[in-house]
Amino acid sequence: MKQVILITGASSGFGKLAAMALTKAGHTVFASLREATGRNAPVVKEYEQFAKDNKVDVRALELDVSSENSAKAAVAELLRQAGRLDVVIHNAGHMTFGPLEAYTPEQIASEYDINVVSTQRVNRAVLPIMRAQKSGLVIWNSSSSAAGGTPPYLGAYFAAKAGMDALAVAYAKELTRWGIETSIVVPGAFTKGTNHFAHASSPDDKDTVAAYENGPFGGFGEQVQKAFASIVPEDADVSKVADAMVDIINAPRGKRPFRVGVDFTNDGSMVVNPMLDRVRAEMLHRVGMSDLLSVKL
Repeated sequence: MKQVILITGASSGFGKLAAMALTKAGHTVFASLREATGRNAPVVKEYEQFAKDNKVDVRALELDVSSENSAKAAVAELLRQAGRLDVVIHNAGHMTFGPLEAYTPEQIASEYDINVVSTQRVNRAVLPIMRAQKSGLVIWNSSSSAAGGTPPYLGAYFAAKAGMDALAVAYAKELTRWGIETSIVVPGAFTKGTNHFAHASSPDDKDTVAAYENGPFGGFGEQVQKAFASIVPEDADVSKVADAMVDIINAPRGKRPFRVGVDFTNDGSMVVNPMLDRVRAEMLHRVGMSDLLSVKL
């Protein structure tokens, strides 16, 4: 069944790949991004050309996830154009790279705002619609770092992604009785096909950065990037993350998986997450709330 889908952070990377894959699968996709008439105007043109060339329905939509007003305005515009909303994909995010101590508290707060709090702004715009429909699907683009092996210097980003994952798990239990499903996609590390490392923020406290660089962690940033490159195989295809989203959305209602891992590095998340999800399910069974695990058909 054709779905109307909203994707956040669709100017590049996972979001852009998902938008294109989902429209090719026959769905209507609103690919949201910031500064649609500014720095991302070329991306808007690219979407327009893609829609024309492939005869698909993808529409760029202005949405700044750092603004609740922007989220509400974007969703109102989506409803004006499409009349309904079936799926939201929380994809917007931002990476940091550097010694954790060197980030100011304000930078850490900003990282959590982009990766975690932004989803709350979007949820407050979309969930009233889904509750009224008594149907919907929320997909969270998490990270294997929330449960897998993680190297240093990515701590602020990994902590924020863990926060997002925890929020997704909490929301899932509160949405099923409304007929709203939850799926969490868990990508591993990719060194090609996304711009995570290229756009990563560095710490503002340069004195502390220098202390680490001139101490026992000299050259450590380069070591981390080389380590990542060594464990990510050449055939690690970032488009498989988008394919996972297509498969989730195309699955029958009530049969959609709670969590799907897409990890070519075997960092351990595919061992840890199934155990965490099993504990979650067993606890709900024990307290007589097993109906919260899936929607009623």
